[in-house]
Order: sequence, then structure tokens, then C-alpha cells
Amino acid sequence: MTTTLRLGGDLEVGRIGYGTMRLAPQESDFDPGVFHVWRAPADRRAAIAVLRRAVESGVNLIDTADVYALGDIEELIAEALAPYRDDVVIATKVGAVHPSPTEWLPLGHPAYLRQQAELCLRRLRVDHIDLLQLHRVDPEYPLEDQLGALHRLVTEGKVRHIGLSEVSVDQIRAAAEIVPIASVQNLYNLTHRAADDVVEYAAAQGIAFLPWFPVAAGAHATADGPLADVAAELGATPVQVSLAWLLHRSPTMLPIPGTASPTHLDENIAAARIELSDSQFERLSALTAGAHE
Repeated sequence: MTTTLRLGGDLEVGRIGYGTMRLAPQESDFDPGVFHVWRAPADRRAAIAVLRRAVESGVNLIDTADVYALGDIEELIAEALAPYRDDVVIATKVGAVHPSPTEWLPLGHPAYLRQQAELCLRRLRVDHIDLLQLHRVDPEYPLEDQLGALHRLVTEGKVRHIGLSEVSVDQIRAAAEIVPIASVQNLYNLTHRAADDVVEYAAAQGIAFLPWFPVAAGAHATADGPLADVAAELGATPVQVSLAWLLHRSPTMLPIPGTASPTHLDENIAAARIELSDSQFERLSALTAGAHE
């Protein structure tokens, strides 16, 4: 199993990245099933330490978004990592608004997308964004206008590669007729597999697939579930097996697990060294075939 892939054909990244969404704490007064990511972490120094530890441990893709803590997470990344090492790849997203802790809405007005990209550049303290992803396709605006705004940023030297988030195979095909697509970021893990066809299509096209929420949940992830059984065989943890399953699943898979815990960060990074046998992979896949929520 290869431990790196070439994002967009030219950026070599390790196959375990770091997602920054979980640096923003959950709001305690709202539905715990909603990702609020509304405020910056209370312990800023601890969050900076986790970001630095990730890069020092070999993680070289950091994924974020302009709406995470309303831009505070991008500023935190810059505070922790700027000036960036040459091999560090920063991925961010534009195209969604987060007007309250419980509201997530697409907004694909071309001028808004360009403005947000400019703000990302400032907050991240970079002269270009390695990977700019359209956070959601907004049905209110033509896809060619939304992607055209991002492509304009490419021609201006402000963006290197373009990605998509929460899209179907048909949407990827349509997008690829407008601009080159380097990555897709959908909800996907061992127990949430509605995007199986997108995973397959991305692999066939050489497109990186960045699963968000990559760690399995539900009955299969319990202490007496199948993940725990395979983990015991490997001397690993169920979380590590979840990530190892993803890496085995597709050669263009690039999980971006997030955490505010140094211990969990180390656990996630170590998953890249765990290889499932074909038999273990098939056992897990068969148990959860077609499972998704």
C-alpha cells in the first residue's frame, strides 16, 4: 500500500491528513448531532500545539474551511504554522455560510466565492491556496459560474487546484467539463457508505477522495463489534482499523481525521502503518455492505 499520493498530479501528500473542524468546540446548548464549529477553541495554545504536532509528525495536508469558527480556524492555522514548510499543503473551502450555530447553507454567488477566497488568503497568510474546494454546489447559480469564479482565481495565481465537496458522480463529471477537479470531499467511512460510487469514480479518474467524518460509528464500532475483533488481531485500535480500511478501500483515498487531542492525533497518524489483509478487509466490508445513514 502506498503511503503518499499526488494531489492534482503534482502535490505529494501523505495519505493521512488532518481535518481542523474538530478544533472548534461543539456548542453545549444545541443538538449534539449537528456540527456547530461556531467558535474558536477556548484553549488556543493547545490547538496550536496539536497543529504543530501534526506537521512535526509527518502530516502535510491540513484541511479547513472559511466557515469553521467563522474564519478563526484559518487564522489559528497561520498562527501555528506560518511561514509554512515547503511540503505542507493547505486545503480550504468556500461556498457555504454559517449564520448561526445550527445553520449551514450553500452560497455560490461568483463574487462571494472570490471574496471569500481573498479572505482565506489573508487569514492563512499565503499568496496562493494549494487546494480550494467548493464547499457545496449551490443550485441557485449555474455550476459553470461557481467553478468559473474558482478558475479565475487559478488563472490569477491565487489557487493551485480546485476540489468539490458533497457531490455526486454526475456532478463531478459536469464539473470536470468546466475545470480540472483535483479532489472530492464527501461524508464516508466504513459504516456510512452512500458515496461508494463516488469513491470508485474518483479512483478511476485519479481524483483524491477526502472522506470527512472518516471514523466508523454505530454498532460495528462498539467494544464487542467487528472493528474491535480485527483491531485485536492487529494489535491496533478500532479507530486505526477504521482508517486502515479506508486506505485499503481506494488508492486515492486520503482520510482527514480531526481531533483536539494529541493522543488521538498520534493514534490517527499511526493508522497509516497498519495494513489489513485482504481477508480482514473483506470481512469488514461484507459486514457493512451498503450500510449508510
